[in-house]
Amino acid sequence: MTVSLGVHVGQQNLSMAELRALWRRLDSAGVDWISVWDHFYEAPFQGGTQPHYEALATLGALAADTEHARIGCLVFYVGYRNPALLAKAASTLDHLSGGRFELGLGAGWHVWEASAYGYAFPDIGTRLDMLDEATEIIQSLLNQERTTYSGRHFQVDDASCWPKPVQERLPLWIGGRGERRTLEIVARRADGWNAAYTSAAEFGRLNSVLDHWCEIDDRDPATIRRGANVAFHLCLDPAGVERERAKIAADWGSQADRIAEGSLLCTPAKAAEHIMAYVDNGADAVNVALRAPWDAEALDAYLDEVMPAVRAAATSA
Repeated sequence: MTVSLGVHVGQQNLSMAELRALWRRLDSAGVDWISVWDHFYEAPFQGGTQPHYEALATLGALAADTEHARIGCLVFYVGYRNPALLAKAASTLDHLSGGRFELGLGAGWHVWEASAYGYAFPDIGTRLDMLDEATEIIQSLLNQERTTYSGRHFQVDDASCWPKPVQERLPLWIGGRGERRTLEIVARRADGWNAAYTSAAEFGRLNSVLDHWCEIDDRDPATIRRGANVAFHLCLDPAGVERERAKIAADWGSQADRIAEGSLLCTPAKAAEHIMAYVDNGADAVNVALRAPWDAEALDAYLDEVMPAVRAAATSA
């Protein structure tokens, strides 16, 4: 068994120089995946008070600065950019990275930033309809010579997307935990599914729901990759772990319990076992999600000790 071990970097509260140094370090340390997120404001929301970089421009630098890790965004909210534009950007980023880019899409959640920047943020049912349409358009533009599509939310007219990606098929991920619509769209359209900040047991349950949708849609479930984002709260000693637990409570309020359950909230000695619980529940990709500030020594321990231990455990499983 093999597992992809990645790092999901929130591009907030760091200078661009610090970000670039970080992902160069991650790339040289052998991580399999590096991603950013698609926000204009910080997450969790703090009133738009924290420095934050836009995702597409950031990905251009990430593509140019790295050589080995696959890269992407988990995930782009389809309400911020026309899907044809996203297809064009995806192909461009695949060329910048030498064929290492993977596109993630989602229905969005950050209503505060959308409102502040003047974007409509309709109800979740409408946003999921937008996700479904956008995914169909993007896949067609990336894989077909011409695309015409007239939907309720998006339209393209005899559109082309040249050059095509370097990869024969650029992977498309859909992120989310919604059982009735999101996972059904994944089963019909996606190459991968990503769930953020959920416990290993809950990830396993949702994984089974996705398998159910694959059966309904006559899709081989083995053709969909399964990924989990786990918040990075690793610390070298138990006292540090308790400080991180208190920080989660202060930052996330009513969502704190869920975030804590979906976190690497432990010491390095227990981290490999924690990550393997996701693998045992069906994940073939596990990304630790960094929000500055974090314990730098704990990150070193993760890269130098925990990742090799997980890879060894996965190989022997």
